[in-house]
Amino acid sequence: MYDALAEVYDWLVPEALLTPQGSAAALAVVTDALAPGARILDCACGTGPVAVGLALAGFDVVATDASPAMVARTRRLAAEHGAQLQPAVRTWEEGGWDGAFDAVLCVGNSLVHAAGGAARRGALRAMAGVLGPGGLLAVTSRNWERVRARGSAFDVGERLVMRGGRAGLTIHTWTIAGDWDERHELHVAVALVADDGTVTTYAELLELWPFRHETLEADLRAAGVAPETSTYAPDADRYLVTARRFG
Repeated sequence: MYDALAEVYDWLVPEALLTPQGSAAALAVVTDALAPGARILDCACGTGPVAVGLALAGFDVVATDASPAMVARTRRLAAEHGAQLQPAVRTWEEGGWDGAFDAVLCVGNSLVHAAGGAARRGALRAMAGVLGPGGLLAVTSRNWERVRARGSAFDVGERLVMRGGRAGLTIHTWTIAGDWDERHELHVAVALVADDGTVTTYAELLELWPFRHETLEADLRAAGVAPETSTYAPDADRYLVTARRFG
């Protein structure tokens, strides 16, 4: 997933999070708890702004993603900024990292793509398993309670989004299943509008298995980490949860 959206992903991201510095600053609640130079795994790095931003801030960062196209974009971003970072194509299940991490990040709604509760708990166990004693796991998520309460929907952006002098229109089609444990779908499209009025559309169908915030906390405990902080609120669109490895 995300290979088709990799080149237009900037149109789906808030402007404040487009730069490495902005993305790193958004995770200050996590990084402020770490020692300078701490070893961090960004296990769903996407286009790379978080990983590159943290590397530029002096952290020892390992970046991975299951999408080859996303990893390619992360490599380009690291090269543009001179960041010491070598992203790799790797899934949660593959593991294989040498040594313990001080922190593991799973941000940007990545966890929802794990195919059901068992897969989600397996992914969290894999993340927790590479943490050193007392290491920190940080997960961000949409507020899926709000998404499900709204039901299936078709959303067209209210205005064109400008990125690098190019205009794009975002379109989201939500297919909400009847039960939490069933597969949900999100069809994402970005239509780029050229100066001459021609339109080029990039689209991808994403599979989702959403979860309640209480379920996420229970899954974290089952993975061997203790939930520590949460920004969840019933009216929030997204939230961040941190958890610390036992021992």
